[in-house]
Amino acid sequence: MPKQKTIYKSPEGKAEILALYDQQLQRLESPWSDLYVSTSFGETHLIETGNLSGVPLLMFHGGNATTAYNLLFSDFFMEDFHIYAVDTIGHPGKSAETSMSVRNYDYGKWAGEVIAAIGYESICCFGGSFGAGILAKAMCVVPEKIKGAVLYVPSGIKNAPPIQYGAGMMLPMLMYWRTRQEKWLKKCMLPMAVAEENITDDIYETAKLSITHTKVKTGMPSNVARRQIRKCKAPTLIMAAEKDCLFPAKGVIPRADKIIVNGMTYLLKNRGHMSYLTQKEKEIIVEFLKDA
Repeated sequence: MPKQKTIYKSPEGKAEILALYDQQLQRLESPWSDLYVSTSFGETHLIETGNLSGVPLLMFHGGNATTAYNLLFSDFFMEDFHIYAVDTIGHPGKSAETSMSVRNYDYGKWAGEVIAAIGYESICCFGGSFGAGILAKAMCVVPEKIKGAVLYVPSGIKNAPPIQYGAGMMLPMLMYWRTRQEKWLKKCMLPMAVAEENITDDIYETAKLSITHTKVKTGMPSNVARRQIRKCKAPTLIMAAEKDCLFPAKGVIPRADKIIVNGMTYLLKNRGHMSYLTQKEKEIIVEFLKDA
């Protein structure tokens, strides 16, 4: 089992992050409950919510974020899906703080253990950004457990080289750590948001506490191997953003078309990594997963 260590800079910082987490959960329109399961990588926390008679759906959130924020962003699932929203191990939230490699397939193995622990042989899944990379890894190592998948602005398919975006984000982040001036925090986020109006209050507050109080993880799940992901025959929708500096559509969509057996790609036009979904796009996702 990987060595366990804290991801937080201080107990006070952890408490502040979890306080925001709980505040965001209180804003959900559907009742919710905590669920803890055991995996070989450590205890894993999930929020169970939505329509408990609906289609079971396992959700993976983005890196250095939380499942509470992800549920607010993904509230369009609430009516039709029985949601299990997992806190990614080693990231902010209530799961174990186990550090795991983004280069191998351990995250995929962990996802497979979570699916088994919540009592399913297979389940539909939704993952965004880092979480989509986890889902892609799961498609490689436990393909039989994935009933249907949506990969939203995904890592793990065709990641941009860090040299292309690193300086534009890391320099402002360093300045924010040094000065605590919020103008630097917004400059750090802008390459991902493209336009400042895309930095919503929820995105901003979640990112601010994570950058301030955690040991930020800059590595993303590595690109999956073609021979591995082709084992998965589940219907898969890949949605990539045209102006995403981390996982640009011009790289993600062509490779996804080549390596995913039962895949359908969708271009999020004129949007960056921190983007939005139109009502029509939300309906496309819901119907795709309901039909999987």
